[in-house]
Amino acid sequence: MKKWWVTLGVIVVIVVGGLIGAGSYFYHVAIARGDKAFVTQSTTLSKKSQVYREKYWYLHVKKQTWTIKSHDGLKLVAWYIPKKGSTKTVVLAHGFAGNKSLMGAWAGMYHELGYNVLAMDSRASGASAGRAIGYGWLERRDDLQWAKTVLKRTATKQIVMSGISMGAAGMTMASGEQQLPQIKAYVVDSPYTSAKAIISYQAKQLYNLPAFPLVDVTSAITKLRAGYTFGEADAVSQIRKNKLPIMIISGTKDDFVPTKMGKTLYRNANQPKELWLVKGAGHTTAITQNYAKYKQHVADFLAQYVK
Repeated sequence: MKKWWVTLGVIVVIVVGGLIGAGSYFYHVAIARGDKAFVTQSTTLSKKSQVYREKYWYLHVKKQTWTIKSHDGLKLVAWYIPKKGSTKTVVLAHGFAGNKSLMGAWAGMYHELGYNVLAMDSRASGASAGRAIGYGWLERRDDLQWAKTVLKRTATKQIVMSGISMGAAGMTMASGEQQLPQIKAYVVDSPYTSAKAIISYQAKQLYNLPAFPLVDVTSAITKLRAGYTFGEADAVSQIRKNKLPIMIISGTKDDFVPTKMGKTLYRNANQPKELWLVKGAGHTTAITQNYAKYKQHVADFLAQYVK
């Protein structure tokens, strides 16, 4: 009998140890700062691209480098590009494993629409400090702090909050927090519903692994090492608290963040809201699929709320 209990104990130790080891590995893959091999983002400047002009402008335009300190003491970095005579500013957030230098298409579009542009490096990305990616939950407070900084440093009277992918999810989460009166609207491209949902989806897509128990173990490790759980990083619960206009953009061929996540966010949002499903577009590719149409959709939505 005693031998049976010893054997069972050894098996439990091996299983638990294996789960912790696997969870630590996936923490490194998904949360810890560093290159993410499973994410490919093109930096090629092709003249054939519909957003060549915007990217070329962004590459060469004079930028002001701004820094702030986050609520938890991290040095955060952003580029600010003024629009002569404008008192409206967009705060832009990049996607997972991205950085501000990849935001040329969106920065160029907003600048053409008359906005000053603040493109940030999220924590643990680009030139900003930090060891852990927050999947939007940690970033939501940083996003709002950048908005406050814009008001302090410029003559801005109206702000639009915008982001793509993880940046879109973070902005959606920010929309559920207390808002500055100068923030007039949110525009989010390819947001996910929660960290738990997207990580579970990617575990299946990339590794053919079930969410339970690996995602839960990784979430517990993330709580210990980064201060949040995947369940906390919930854009659905946050969008329910949002009272500002929000535009959600999702591609119907998005295989990185399922289109249904955009639909779920839209269902849970309060009015005024808009869901634009872009037929045939992949993850954050709606802007390059038909730039003129994308720009017009965003312009028409914002014209209702930003004067």
